[in-house]
This record gives sequence, structure tokens and C-alpha cells, in this order.
Amino acid sequence: MKTTVLFDELGPRGRKRLRIATVVAVVVVVGALVGIFFQLQHVGQLSSRLWSPLASWPNIRYLLDGLGMTLRIGLSCAAMSLVFGTLFGLGRLSPRRWLSLPCAAAIELFRAIPLILLVYFFLIGLPAFGWNLPPFWVLSIPIVLHAGSVFAEIVRAGVNSLDRGQFDAAAAIGLRRGQALRLVVLPQVFRALRPALVTQVIRTLKESSLGYVVSYPELLRNGQVLGEYNANFLQAYALTAAFYIVINFGLSRVADLLDRPPRRRRRAKVSEVDSPAPAAAMESVS
Repeated sequence: MKTTVLFDELGPRGRKRLRIATVVAVVVVVGALVGIFFQLQHVGQLSSRLWSPLASWPNIRYLLDGLGMTLRIGLSCAAMSLVFGTLFGLGRLSPRRWLSLPCAAAIELFRAIPLILLVYFFLIGLPAFGWNLPPFWVLSIPIVLHAGSVFAEIVRAGVNSLDRGQFDAAAAIGLRRGQALRLVVLPQVFRALRPALVTQVIRTLKESSLGYVVSYPELLRNGQVLGEYNANFLQAYALTAAFYIVINFGLSRVADLLDRPPRRRRRAKVSEVDSPAPAAAMESVS
């Protein structure tokens, strides 16, 4: 029996209205796509002259190189953000105010500032003080600070969601607070928050598209250069978007797989010792 948690079960009229609304929405979307298709064909954006350069191997390899750089900086920033978020999230939960207050201030500050402003600060502000960083760090440090603050809130919410008895049980067997967090609490938090963490990794990958600001050769930057070289911006950006869709869809599938409960293996409990018992009982009765 299926139960609906977020809303009440629809009645006959509600289901009929939902079907009508679905049909209308599909017709509108299909009509819009058809209109866009004919408009692009009218202005010549669907001609093979603009799309054929993207089928050549040098251009595809150029985009694949950008994809590799995107995965490099995206996964690196995700790993560093997880470490940053875990440390600052636990620091915000600390009973010592000299530690929790600075961690809370840093988290709220980096969450409030738009990521693009952080990138421009590291790109323009730091060189004014004589600090010149490579493009990789000019892009990755702002992403780590911004995404790490979100990770910190995820970790803090996960720790607060656990029952207080976890800490009491750890203290009962002689574990200190730090040992209880490391050995008892955090493994449960990360296990419960795996889908949210994978979703944040996807967000970090998409934030790496700001590499065009610092001229870092990631996927979007290479797509921009390819469009300038072949004078086909729309086609180059469409192919670049296809790469992003494939990568993010794959990571979303990973999040779905992690969110599924493990399958319970059914084991047949057949005892070779007990199986002759009914036959022996029947013989004794007879």
C-alpha cells in the first residue's frame, strides 16, 4: 500500500485536473521547442557549416582536455571543501566559545558573499597586496571557502540530528568527546548524508565553470575559446552543456544509488540436522 507524505491523495476530480494540466504543459513545451527549432533554422544556426567543426577530433580533444581540468579542480575542491566543512562544522558545535564563535562567523561570512565576488577578490585584491597565485588556486580557494561553508552546515545539521544517547554511550565506554565524534558520530553522519554530499560535489563541479574569469582552461573556458575560433558560439556552448549534463547526470545517479537501502539477502534457514527429525517422528508414531 502506497502512502503519500507530502500531500493528500488526489480524488477523481484532482486526478482529472492533473492529467489536463500535464497535457497542456507538454503541448506548451513541445510547441516552444518546435518554435525554437524553426527559428534557429531560419537564422541559419542549424547549418552543417557551423556544426561540422565540432565533429573533428582536435576540437573534441580540446573539450575533453577542458573536461579533465574541470574534473580535476572540481573533485579537488570537493575533497578540500569536505575537510574544511567538517572542521568548521565541528568547531561551530564546540562548547568553547573562543572556537565556536570564529567558526560560526567564518561560515556565515563565506555563505553570504557571492562566489563571483570571492573569485574577483583573489584575482584582483590579492595582487594589490603583492600576492600572486596561480589560476588554479585563484579559482579553487574561493570555491573551497564557499562550498566548505555549505558542507559545514550539512555536517552540523547531521550531528545535531543524531540522538544525544550516542554521546552518552560513547562516554559510558570511556571515550572522550573528540574520540566520540571521530569514531561514533561522524561515521553515522557521513553515512546518512551521502546523497547531500554528492549533491554538493555536483554543485562544486558546476562552480568550477567560473574558470573563464581567471583564464583557467576548464571545460567552459575551452568551449568559449572554441566558439571564438570557429565563430560558432551557440554550437560550442551547446556541446559544452552536453558534457556538463552527462557528468552531472552520472553523479546524480551515484547519489541515487547511495540513497538506496542495501538489499537484504534472504537466506534459507534449512538445517541438515533438523530435517530428518519429522521423518524420525513419523516413524516413532507409526
